[in-house]
Amino acid sequence: MIRKIKVTDYPRLIKIWESSVLNTHDFLKEEDFTYYKEQMPVYFEHVTLWGFEEDGVLVGFMGFAEENLEMLFVHNDFRGKGVGKKLIMYAIDNLKVTKVDVNEQNTQAVGFYKNIGFHILNRSELDGQGKEYPILHMGL
Repeated sequence: MIRKIKVTDYPRLIKIWESSVLNTHDFLKEEDFTYYKEQMPVYFEHVTLWGFEEDGVLVGFMGFAEENLEMLFVHNDFRGKGVGKKLIMYAIDNLKVTKVDVNEQNTQAVGFYKNIGFHILNRSELDGQGKEYPILHMGL
């Protein structure tokens, strides 16, 4: 089930984020992992959040602003089971999402978005925080 996220869900979102990132972002320096983890509640305030529940437990979530998907994370125990695809298709079909920024080094995510139909529009050498993680700007 896909539903809107409440502030009371934030601790669970952090756990989902941590599980996802630890298993997909092997390029991320430990100090940057800690930095981003601490910043997540701040990031949550700048996006509209939707989550995917299975048996009453949140297992994935996404955040978007206007037509931009800003984040999509699935707990590692649920990766490869269609959760991410259901979230992104919901965003495209119902929330007018047409763009996403992806860490270039996260090749699984780049392939996932290409498979959905996104293509690379542009590339930035640094991420939104000015850190040396190249970002691919993708669109439908």
